[in-house]
Amino acid sequence: MTKFDSIRPFYDSEVNEALKSLLHHPMMKAMMDFTFPEIDESTWKEQLSRTHSIRDFQINFVYQSIQRVLERSSEGLTTSGFEKLEPNTPYLFISNHRDIILDTSLLNVSLFDHGLVMTASAIGDNLVQKEFLLKLSKLNRNFLVKRSVSPRELLLSSKLMAEFMYQLLSKENRSVWIAQREGRTKDGNDATHQGVLKMIAMASDEENCMDFFKKLKIVPVSISYEYDPTDALKMPQLLALSKDEVYIKEKNEDFITLLSGIIGQKKRIHIHVGDILENEYDKIKAENDNNNKQIQALAQVIDDSILQSYKLWPTNFIAYDILNNTTTFAHLYDDKERQLFERRLEMRIDAENETMKAGFLAMYANPVVNKLKYTHDIA
Repeated sequence: MTKFDSIRPFYDSEVNEALKSLLHHPMMKAMMDFTFPEIDESTWKEQLSRTHSIRDFQINFVYQSIQRVLERSSEGLTTSGFEKLEPNTPYLFISNHRDIILDTSLLNVSLFDHGLVMTASAIGDNLVQKEFLLKLSKLNRNFLVKRSVSPRELLLSSKLMAEFMYQLLSKENRSVWIAQREGRTKDGNDATHQGVLKMIAMASDEENCMDFFKKLKIVPVSISYEYDPTDALKMPQLLALSKDEVYIKEKNEDFITLLSGIIGQKKRIHIHVGDILENEYDKIKAENDNNNKQIQALAQVIDDSILQSYKLWPTNFIAYDILNNTTTFAHLYDDKERQLFERRLEMRIDAENETMKAGFLAMYANPVVNKLKYTHDIA
């Protein structure tokens, strides 16, 4: 066994055997029928049987699946900022996190379309408990984040993951995607958890962690969906939090959320790639005298980039106006858009429950609140 076997994706030498083991799985058939409805089953099985690398699997199958998802459940994906990135260069993408599968899949589609290095991406091991999903994630260049482990095991697994990410970036010329926090943002408030940055710094061989981060080519990424396909599914957890209760997930809840994110209606989607962090590290080092303060300052720099570049949709402005009983942003949406959003609100949650209604609206309104911290000139 090599050091990273417990968390790494498949090697190319393992891809063909893994694909052959999934050929007759009903979920593979469902995925291929969805992606290639016009192609005979024997054809895609033969093509999968002749696939020997992750890149070939991603380009010939996963990429096509995501295009089909976009066709069926969105009004299209737009991007900005990718022209700042260099070909054949690995970056550490730190992103806000809305959807379990799509955030990283859509980023990879965009990277491929722009001729850039695609990512290895972090995924919680709680999401891939089923053997099919585990193999599929390893075929899609996901590496595992250990969840539900003891504090001692967490420390060891965090260090292992940090070292694996650094190896990918520094030795294997592979970009890496990681969410700015553990789990998806439930309330629309995108914030970088310092624990994520402290974990990344566990691979550091530098006396000062900012000197280590400087090596990584960190790129903040913001992704926004006009409609969050899992908005209603996030409500029970927000409700529990509002009552100071511990939220316990239902059996198969993660899988249902994963599926809903893929097939649920999203309308328009936008991904923005922020500026590569470069000069910020020296400034942080000069202004802060210890590692904790420096990590805190770096988290703020990432947040500033993500929140300022977050694409706001009519749904965000409508939710803000309803929640605050104003018409501040009424010029940025029309009556039909407002009616559709209000209809969604009525259909997806118990609108009589004021706490749930406020939580649902805040999920869409908070990106507006956050952007107003940087500019009042939202046109």
